[in-house]
This record gives sequence, structure tokens and C-alpha cells, in this order.
Amino acid sequence: MDITNLKIAIVGAGYAGAAAAKALSLLGADVTVYEQASQSGEVGAGIGLRPATMARFAQWGMRDAIAACTSASDYFEILTATGEPIMKENWPESGVETKTHLVHRRDFIDALIGVLPEGMVRFGHKLVKIEDKGASSVLTFANGETAEADLVVGADGISSIVRDQLFSQAGPVFSGEHAYRAVISADDAHGLVVDDNLRMYIGRGTKIYLLPLRHRNQVSFDITALNPDSTWAPEITTEQLLATVEGFDERLVAITRELDLSIVNARAVYDIDPIDNWHTASVVLIGDSAHSMLHHQGQGANSAIEDAGALADALAESATVAEALESFQATRKPVTDELQRISRQGWSEGELDEVFPGQRPESQFAAPARG
Repeated sequence: MDITNLKIAIVGAGYAGAAAAKALSLLGADVTVYEQASQSGEVGAGIGLRPATMARFAQWGMRDAIAACTSASDYFEILTATGEPIMKENWPESGVETKTHLVHRRDFIDALIGVLPEGMVRFGHKLVKIEDKGASSVLTFANGETAEADLVVGADGISSIVRDQLFSQAGPVFSGEHAYRAVISADDAHGLVVDDNLRMYIGRGTKIYLLPLRHRNQVSFDITALNPDSTWAPEITTEQLLATVEGFDERLVAITRELDLSIVNARAVYDIDPIDNWHTASVVLIGDSAHSMLHHQGQGANSAIEDAGALADALAESATVAEALESFQATRKPVTDELQRISRQGWSEGELDEVFPGQRPESQFAAPARG
């Protein structure tokens, strides 16, 4: 297949879309990324880029650009609510890469987009319709523009329009938990930021993640707690947050008490059920569009990067686009199906029974209408 004659449209400029744009453009394809936002503006907290992800960036010649805005972590530690060690484990190595790099989401997106050629990302293009014509597809955007491409890559996230119109209308699934995330100064972390390693404290019905961003002199502070409220962006009070961390190390409680609620990103947590098929002959889903998963395994962004790499590998090795998409799904779907399954096992039956009496973890809640 002559990839240099391939016109590729990527819907979404998040982790998956930006990484796919880099990988596919390196093959010589004509790539355009369509992003609904008017400019890059990813918000949120910290994430960890695993060694395998950093190895992909090295392959694409962009490792240094990513590493420059990260802190390098040697291991991941799990502790009880009061700080007693449960487990400490080094990150799984990938070639010469041995560390997980901790990064703020916004810095990561900016770095990804920063390595793309000028003009490759077209902001202000919200997809409203996709028409699959077999050998090509036509995209229609809210601004009235249209685009036709030999291959459309749906990287438009958990509420994917591409997925909804061509593959599955099942929609996001409520996990029965909330995530409260804030990035604060390391100086306000009551001495808990001592190195560059990710730590998770486990209490009953609540987990607290501390992800140091020492290159920023900051720490990403994440409280994840079981909660029956499926509102996408729930209202919170300091008293409610303190109730979720009752019994935790007094330093964690102090951080919670001192949080400025105006900087706390409060969200009900959703994923999607595995879908049977990710592709047609000229359209493919990647990242959260294909397999949005809960954050308990820290694999959402990493899976998106692995998808981008695997898609580029499949296109480079296959005779046709259709053959490449079949190969891509065969490679990645078993892996992400398992990650989705494991990520849903974040709570014990006892914890779930307390919050959702008589309901099993598999019987999640339907997503409400999103305002």
C-alpha cells in the first residue's frame, strides 16, 4: 500500500488523536486533525506515562519533548489509609525505558500538539455527521465545512460521535464513583511529596492518589470515592470531601480541608462497555472512543498511545487499509478488553454493597443526558 497517497482525517486532538497524527504523518500520509475546541485547552490533573509509552515516543523522535515536561518515577506504592505500606512495585520495563513519567494533562497535550507540523490540527471543527461510503468517508462539521478521507480515525473520546453514528449507541456507563481532582503546590502537601513516585492510599470506599509533579513544584491530588450520584459534574462542599477521607492519614485530611473548591475538578466517573467492532473498511476507533476505561489501572492515556502506534504499524505492514484495520483490532482489542475488565474491579463486594445494596458491580447505571 502506498501510504504517501493516503488521505487521513483524525477526529479529536486529545492523546489518541495527536499521537496518531504524529505516528501516521511519519509514514508519509496526508494527515489532518479536526478538533471541536477552539484551541488547545486540556484541563485536569496528573497522569503517568508508562515505559512502553515513552518507548513509542522515542521511536517517533519526540521522547525528549515529552520528558522535558515530566517527573520520572521509579515505582508505584500502595498504602493503607493511614500510611502503612501494602505494596511497592517497579514499573514494567520496555527496552531501555524503566521509568514512568508523571505529567500534567495540559502539558502533555501541549507537548503532543507541539511536535505536529503547523496547520495539521484544525480547531473549531465539531463533527456532526460521518458518512461511510466504503472506500472513503465524508465528515460534516458544525461550521458547515466537509472533508473526505480514505481513512477516518475516530479519536473523539468517551462521547464519540463516530462511535455513536457507526458502531454503537450504547453510551457511557456510570461506575458508581466520583473523582475529585486538584493540582496544588507541593508546599501545601504537608510533607507528603518526598520524591517522584506515585502513591495510592486505600480506605473503605475511598482511594487517594498522590502524583508528584515536582518539575512544577506541584502535586496532583485525586480522591476517588464510591457515590450513587450520576450527575456528570456534581456539586461538592468541603464537608462532603472531608467525610470521604475520614480515617485517612491526618496530613491527607489536612490537604482536603485546605482545598480551594474553585480548582477542584469534580466528576462522576464513566467508562463504556466493550464494543464488538472498532472498524469498517475506511473508519476506525482508537483511544477512549473505542475502549474508555476507569482510571484505577492508570491505562487510559497509555492505551491511547499504544493504539496510535499499533495503527501505524498495521498500516505500514498491510496491503490495504481494510486489512490494516482488521490487523489493528486483532492486536489491540483483546488487550483493552482485559484492561477494561480489570479496571472495573476497583472495589470489594462489601464496599459496593454498602453504597449500592443488592447490586453487583456489573449492573452499572445508564448515563444521564449530558447538558
